[in-house]
Amino acid sequence: MDRLKVATVWLGGCSGCHMSFLDLDEFLIELAGKIDIVYSPIVDRKEYPEGVDLCLIEGAVCNEDNLEILRKIRARTKVLISFGDCAVTGNVPAIRNQLGADNATQVLQCAYIDNAQEHKCLPGREGIVPALLKRVRPVHEMVVVEHYLPGCPPPADRIRAVLTQVLEGLSPKLEGAQLKFG
Repeated sequence: MDRLKVATVWLGGCSGCHMSFLDLDEFLIELAGKIDIVYSPIVDRKEYPEGVDLCLIEGAVCNEDNLEILRKIRARTKVLISFGDCAVTGNVPAIRNQLGADNATQVLQCAYIDNAQEHKCLPGREGIVPALLKRVRPVHEMVVVEHYLPGCPPPADRIRAVLTQVLEGLSPKLEGAQLKFG
């Protein structure tokens, strides 16, 4: 079997899912013999590559930069897994949705004007702060997702079970609180 080209991506979230991925400990050594990590926050690569077999995508879709990379990921990846509760449901980043339909303006006003100690002004130059989407969205509301890996963060044993199933050519199955093989 050819080595799988695997990517991991971090959108709007805390990076807890990637920390849980690193908690795979010795299994990471086994993985290293079976996969190539072609893009990740822990790999210094600037451009998302073509021909990715599997991408674990952490975080909610919060801003225009998240949406742009997500569309590129979808176009260049065979199998996309929503990785953690922020990607699956929006979770904590989506709390701002409770502020109403166009909460982006309110969030920026609160952060850069109301609660600023100095230099009270909205960031206006291009490239300083990515334009916020009007609402935070889970990944599947923006692109097609093949599988979901819930948890905040998903425990390492659940991540291992999903990756093991994928490496065995199986479609990952969630049943109850645990992932089951077969």
